[in-house]
Amino acid sequence: MVLAATLLLTGCGSKKGSLQEVTLVLDWTPNTNHTGLYAARDQGLWEKRGLKVNIIQPPETGSDAMVASNAAEFGVGAQESMMLAREQGLPIVSVAAIIQHNTSGFASPAAKNIKEPKDFEGKTYGGWGSPAEQAVIQSLMNVQSANVDKVTFVNAGSADFFTAVKKDIDFEWIFYGWTGIEAELRKEPINMVYLSDYSKQLDYYTPLLTTSEKMIKDKPDLVRAFVEGAAEGYQYAIDNPDAAAELLLKAVPELNADLVKASQKWLSPKYKDDAPRWGEQKKEVWSGYGDWMTKNGLLKKELNYDEMFTTEFLPK
Repeated sequence: MVLAATLLLTGCGSKKGSLQEVTLVLDWTPNTNHTGLYAARDQGLWEKRGLKVNIIQPPETGSDAMVASNAAEFGVGAQESMMLAREQGLPIVSVAAIIQHNTSGFASPAAKNIKEPKDFEGKTYGGWGSPAEQAVIQSLMNVQSANVDKVTFVNAGSADFFTAVKKDIDFEWIFYGWTGIEAELRKEPINMVYLSDYSKQLDYYTPLLTTSEKMIKDKPDLVRAFVEGAAEGYQYAIDNPDAAAELLLKAVPELNADLVKASQKWLSPKYKDDAPRWGEQKKEVWSGYGDWMTKNGLLKKELNYDEMFTTEFLPK
């Protein structure tokens, strides 16, 4: 592991046999947001394009810093954290939207009666320490003239949602397609505050695939091979949700099989949704959320949205 990290930091990828070896750092523990990536790896979709992709889980600081520093060639990120990273000068670029519309929101046990952003006041939010979390919660609360200073922010650590909300945490940010589906299976009712319910501008891209400006400049063919392999993997998951679920379970056998199968069935149609192809990104989505953040005082600098994303590596 140390040797691999050294190679990545110094050489930005290493060759193993005839394959170019690269690292992909996830945004969280493996789940159905990542199914297409495991399909690309385990069905040889990257290998046939000359790549050996090592999929790793993120450090507590997340994937953006690793990708920006070239400690990993590719990452899974999200538009809300990426825009704040770009404001801080981190040279990361989105190369594909994994899910076309925002299926994330703030979840809480129904008994806590958190039904809209103003209900966050006086409650405790459990997160992972990203500045994007407070920024997004503040932007939602601003819609209802609520005060984010009345929210207590704590690091939830490694505890899952269902454990955390039985202790000292009231709500967390989840993807409905994973934790929401698990709540259904557990028969534990939850309330969801979906971001996109409060503004079209909050229907932004999360999660997405990222790389660095350096990778795009120095190794565009490698980036293209990676993105094309990922696109083929997600298309497989779109077309074959049951088989894709089995593939993810084989790759990560400790996952809950019932959850993976139910989640995959719910999520597969949402990867591409109404877009002409998987991975599509539009400038209006990037600028729309950027305008929202600026209006709410969460972005201080004027950003160049064209530098944040590219669709040039997606299959035509």
